[in-house]
Amino acid sequence: MRWLTRDDLGATGRSATGLLLVSPDAASVFPLGSEDRTAAAALTGDALRAAGAGPRDRVVVALAEPAGSLWAGAAADVAAAAASVGPRGRMRLHHALTTVGATALVATPTGAMDFLARLHLEFLLDPLDLGLRTILLTGEIASKRTLAHLAEEFDAVVTEVYANPFSGGALACRTSEEEPFAPLADGTLALAAPAKDELVADGLAELVIMPKGHGTLGDTVLRTGQASRAGLDPVHTIGEHVLVRGVWVSLTRIQKALAKIDGVTGWTLTVSRQGTLDAAALTVRFGREGLIKNPMWKSRIQQAVHGLTPVQIGVEVSPEVSETVTGGVVEDLRGQHLGRDRSLIG
Repeated sequence: MRWLTRDDLGATGRSATGLLLVSPDAASVFPLGSEDRTAAAALTGDALRAAGAGPRDRVVVALAEPAGSLWAGAAADVAAAAASVGPRGRMRLHHALTTVGATALVATPTGAMDFLARLHLEFLLDPLDLGLRTILLTGEIASKRTLAHLAEEFDAVVTEVYANPFSGGALACRTSEEEPFAPLADGTLALAAPAKDELVADGLAELVIMPKGHGTLGDTVLRTGQASRAGLDPVHTIGEHVLVRGVWVSLTRIQKALAKIDGVTGWTLTVSRQGTLDAAALTVRFGREGLIKNPMWKSRIQQAVHGLTPVQIGVEVSPEVSETVTGGVVEDLRGQHLGRDRSLIG
């Protein structure tokens, strides 16, 4: 069997055929044949049914592409109506929910929590007035008590879904943070050693998608970049991508972009979740003092980073000179990312 990472999928993009799901930064290219598309829609529909959605429901999907279209299509086969509105601003999401008469919402955990906070603090609206009966969360690692808090505030059934990080399709679900995810189909998910191409039964392990979960790629095991300490409970990320606001940010591409800028000797990407949403800031170190307060150099870095990912990343310059060239470091204040080098993890 072949074992592939997100970067490996990007390297095969020129030879991939069929429907290609390209990540926002084009770091991965995930091919889906017709049978895979049917299977992904079926499992996503199963997740909706397991969450309680049915023929009387009207579903609004507030996820980015390609997940948004996949979820909306699956929901249209399960519910009375379904719409994909994307991760739009919270007031526009509220308007979409009321316009469609939604009874079910599919969103990221931080998106749903931010929406709730703005309903209370900015719009002075009662969440119960929306009439949501079902909320499905997917695409991120949720903070503690997110499910219980949303269930209480909206008086809704809240289900967390583990989705394929390459397509957005549902693979497993749970209704409590205290329990591991239950796969929607046997043989699709497994645990693997972070640094070895072998499956493991317990301990710190990376979630992998088995060949049964993606027929188009043949006999291939896909490393998801998400890790668990006990069973199917992904609470960490590992490797050359870090998950920020539901988007996988390529650390390799940041490294390569900054290497082209004269004077940069090192950098630290700090990710936090102080409120309801993730925030990312890139602190760059220069090898010459004359560059530290040079606005043109800082602007070059801002433009380079802006072109890499749709995630907004603030740029800061370290006030201290560092002549020693070092690799980039991730400082994840959320406690999610364990490191870039899989061989040093576990």
